[in-house]
Amino acid sequence: MDTRTHYDRTARWLHWTMAAMILAMIFIGVGMVASLESRPWLLALHRPLGLLVLALATWRLWHRWRHPAPALPDSVPAPQARLARTSHVLLYALMFTMPLLGWAMSSAGGYPVALPGGAVLPALAPQDAALYTFLRSAHGVLGYAFFGLILLHLSGALFHAWVRRDGVFESMK
Repeated sequence: MDTRTHYDRTARWLHWTMAAMILAMIFIGVGMVASLESRPWLLALHRPLGLLVLALATWRLWHRWRHPAPALPDSVPAPQARLARTSHVLLYALMFTMPLLGWAMSSAGGYPVALPGGAVLPALAPQDAALYTFLRSAHGVLGYAFFGLILLHLSGALFHAWVRRDGVFESMK
């Protein structure tokens, strides 16, 4: 029987680092759409940060597979536990989907994705204006969905911290 009540140090570091990065990415993305003047430097920040999110998500998924999450307390009702599992699956899916969609969108728009140091990544999609438009729209819609899911996750965490006081929130501290 697993009696762990906390995530390990690596899981906590990945969680909080990625939380800050993903929120930054969302606000940078909104800024790119809102300001044509700031768009070039925001985009120059957004692309490598997105690739870093993708790399960290890969590490995080591997780590989670090797170090499963601690069990929820028995006091958590089954519907809440299902909602927690579903929201975590969706969060992980979006941690991979958003950077890959951005990379494919850039490829379809004919914008090479370069790593710091100058290496250029291979295109994920053929250069095609209609595909670029579709992928850009999907990237935007899923960005809003990601933000909504993050708010739901944060609401659940605060509910456990302030209302239930059952140790779930503390497991990630």
